[in-house]
Amino acid sequence: MKIPMFQVDAFTDRVFGGNPAAVCLLAGWLPDPVLQNIAAENNLSETAFLVEQADGYALRWFTPKAEIDLAGHPTLAAAHTVFEILKPGGERVLFHSPSGLLTVVKEGRFLSMDFPSRPGQPCGAPAELVQGLGAEPREVLLARDHLAVFDTQEQVRALEPDFSVLAGLESMAVIVTAPGSDRDFVSRFFAPKVGIAEDPVTGSAHCTLVPYWSARLGKKELAARQVSERGGELKCRDRGDRVTLAGQAALYLEGYIWI
Repeated sequence: MKIPMFQVDAFTDRVFGGNPAAVCLLAGWLPDPVLQNIAAENNLSETAFLVEQADGYALRWFTPKAEIDLAGHPTLAAAHTVFEILKPGGERVLFHSPSGLLTVVKEGRFLSMDFPSRPGQPCGAPAELVQGLGAEPREVLLARDHLAVFDTQEQVRALEPDFSVLAGLESMAVIVTAPGSDRDFVSRFFAPKVGIAEDPVTGSAHCTLVPYWSARLGKKELAARQVSERGGELKCRDRGDRVTLAGQAALYLEGYIWI
């Protein structure tokens, strides 16, 4: 079987930046173990699978180890693929996903994604969290992922996690964040439980980061930077029960896989 595949660097305006995602265009759904094997073979943070429908595309996301319920950078990569290759000239695409209907709109050089808001609730810091990060956060919240808040951008950059310890947490992943020196906030994202030690740029994490920083800073429009080695930039908007996440993308690879 010959499957078209594209690799797109998301949340960046150039190749070799942001977060690479694979986008596979399917004629229909393959068995889940096959989808998982493709994602493991790609060995990227996520592989997005698209099946065209009358009003858009069905969309699912797999890490090298598991299917996940929401992923931002592969959604951005999928939208870039639609706008630039599958349906050139389009300015709006609908994705039917495990987290409901997601809309992506082209706004100049940026792609603007409409995602659910996932505010965290204050909680105690699990021992594995503190041990795994090697530092005590000032505040911890829990949504799908743990959100660990630090005082400075330098503290976030300096973290050297023990991923084997963080993998033992009940949450899927750990978001670490602090005020930014030239952005409203910065973050990093660790998800060893699902096969991602450190994710370069994580859209879904901002579904929890945006409501937190919007409330803390008293503003709806936010500029964010993920301070991983590759790094990435997001423009964010808090809209109550939804958030808008906008970024750019660059096509790196176009080809086929054979299974």
